[in-house]
Amino acid sequence: MLKPHPTVLRRLVEEYAAALAAATAGTPDTAHTARITDLEYTLCVSTGTRDVRHALTAAHRWLSADDAPVVPPAPAARPAAV
Repeated sequence: MLKPHPTVLRRLVEEYAAALAAATAGTPDTAHTARITDLEYTLCVSTGTRDVRHALTAAHRWLSADDAPVVPPAPAARPAAV
């Protein structure tokens, strides 16, 4: 399975949290409800899950793993000049 880019996944999670906060702060209108549904679907597709709770768990797990320091690969050996 392909994993989404961490930046894209982080944006989806943040957008979902913001949409939920906006919906619970006031009366959820149709636009908020539709946006939340779209974000839930996208999170599930992006993480290969069928439930938004599982999608968020997977996203947080992947994002925490991506925060680990990245070790650059060793340079490839160049062929000897002939």
